[in-house]
Amino acid sequence: MLFAHDTESALTATAALVNTVGPDLEGLPDVAALDEFFTAHSWTGRHEHTEAELSSVRALRPRLRRLWHAETDEVVAIVNGLLRESSALPQLIRHDDQPYHLHAVPRDAPLATRMAVEAAMALADLVRSGELSRLRICDHPDCDNVLVDLSKNRSRRFCDAGCGNRAAVTAYRARKAAGRS
Repeated sequence: MLFAHDTESALTATAALVNTVGPDLEGLPDVAALDEFFTAHSWTGRHEHTEAELSSVRALRPRLRRLWHAETDEVVAIVNGLLRESSALPQLIRHDDQPYHLHAVPRDAPLATRMAVEAAMALADLVRSGELSRLRICDHPDCDNVLVDLSKNRSRRFCDAGCGNRAAVTAYRARKAAGRS
């Protein structure tokens, strides 16, 4: 593990949230999809299961996506803004058989607020450790998904949407075609 468990979980969940929207994709089309996302990424605490909550989570995505494209000073400004707007006050918490980790807003804060603050806290760790280069855009030419490279050798190039497999198949077919020529 390169970072604390809660940092890695928050980074992974943030990338997944950012990737729920694209030119031809709405990965959170309804409250049920948000419920699935909530469960899949082990969110805890308040979850209202409402259209208003879904709208606030959707509204957060462009701001979080910006973190993957920004230089350090802009990342810091976004992170500080998210923390300030949420009146974040980091505290060590232990719950649900998890070891101690940081929460910066109460568990009953709105879901979008908790998502924003978790992302901001995780990004603060990346900034402090000089690891913003771990935030990447998928290398597949037809994909603009974001990813977090948590590999030790910093070698991750593709997102979780199958782009690595598509690239491998394309390379294999190109090698086969070149061998027939």
